[in-house]
Amino acid sequence: MPRLWPYPVRQPIEEVLEWRTDVLAARAAEQRIALRPAPREILSYTHVLDAAGIARATELARAGLTDSWLVPLWSMTMRPGVDLADTDTVIPMDTGLGDWRGPGHGIVAIDGGEAHTIEIAEVFPDRLELASPVGIAVSKALVAPVRTGQLTAPVEVTRRRQGLGTVTATFTLTDAASAGTSPYPGHQGLDVVTEPTVLRQPLSESMARTVDIVDNGFGPLVIEPVRDHLQRRSSLTLVDHGPTARWTRRQWLMSLRGRQRAFWLPTWGRELVLQAPVAASDTSMAVAPIADLTAYVGRHVMVDLPAGPVFREITGAVFDALGYRLEIAAPGVAVPLGTPVHFLTKVRLDADRVELEHSATRTEMSVTVIEVPG
Repeated sequence: MPRLWPYPVRQPIEEVLEWRTDVLAARAAEQRIALRPAPREILSYTHVLDAAGIARATELARAGLTDSWLVPLWSMTMRPGVDLADTDTVIPMDTGLGDWRGPGHGIVAIDGGEAHTIEIAEVFPDRLELASPVGIAVSKALVAPVRTGQLTAPVEVTRRRQGLGTVTATFTLTDAASAGTSPYPGHQGLDVVTEPTVLRQPLSESMARTVDIVDNGFGPLVIEPVRDHLQRRSSLTLVDHGPTARWTRRQWLMSLRGRQRAFWLPTWGRELVLQAPVAASDTSMAVAPIADLTAYVGRHVMVDLPAGPVFREITGAVFDALGYRLEIAAPGVAVPLGTPVHFLTKVRLDADRVELEHSATRTEMSVTVIEVPG
C-alpha cells in the first residue's frame, strides 16, 4: 500500500483542475472535442512544522520521491460529530459532500495533528463502514477522503528561527476523479448559472470579432471577417461558502469538462424593463427599447421571479405603443411589473485549467468565459 503523506496543511490550499479540449472553429460555429474527460488534479500543500517534523518530512520525501502516495483531500474535511474510540468500525457522518470511495482509504486527525489512515470497506450516505477498527481514540475528529498521487514538483523546505519552517509538496492525483452532475436548472439542454450567492465580478471584459486585415500599402485597409459571431470575454470570480456549496461547485466543474460544455450565464443587467404586466398565458411582453428590433430576435432571457427563474427565447420583435413587443412562449406564471428580466449569454470556459483556492470556510476561483455561437 502507498505511504500516507500525513502532515496537517496550512490554508489556503491550492488545487488545479486541468482538462484538454480540442476546439475546432468554423465561420459560424465551433466543435469542442474532449480529449481528457477526467481532469488532472494537482494539489499544493504547505505545512508549518517544527524541527523534528521537518526532519521527518524530509526523510519521508527522500525515501519516496518517485513512489505513489496516499494524499488526504484536506479541502473535503468533515467532522463526524461524535468522539471516536480506537475500536470503532463505523463513523457516522454525511458522506455526500466528499469524494468517498469504498473500498478505499481515508484519514482521521485532530486540528493541527498528523493524519492517521483508516481503511474504508463501504460508503453509505450517513456513515463509513471500516474494514478494520480506527486504531486511535480521537475527540472532535477531522475525517477526510484520501486519493492516490505522485510528487510532481520538487519538495521545498524553508527553515526559519525557533526551529520552525515550512514544507511545500505538490501532488498530481493518479486515480480518476469521480464524474460530476450539474445542480443548475436547464434551458435548451444547457445549464443556467442562477444562484444569487455567486459573486459575478467583471474584472475585465472585451468584445471583438476575428478578422483578417488586408493592407496593400497603397489604399485603405480592407477588413475581412473570419467569424460571423461576436467574441465576448469576461472574468468571473466565484465564491462558495460552506461544504455543500463547495462540493456543488466542484460537481459542476466536473460536468463542464473544461472548455467542452457550454452553459448560460445571466448578465444580471436588467436590460429588459417591462412596460406592462405579463399574464401567465401571454405570448409576448412589452419592454422599453434599448437597441434595434433585429438585435432581439434569437436572444434568450431570464425572468427573475421570486418563485424561481423562467427562461425564454425571443422569437420575434415588433413596434408597440409601449415600446417594443417581444414574442416569447407563454411564461406559464404571471410576471408583475418591475420584475427583473436579464439577457442570457451562452458561454464556455476560455481555458482548460481552473485554479481553486480552499480556505477553512470557503472556496474561491476566478475564470474567464467566452461567448460561443448558437
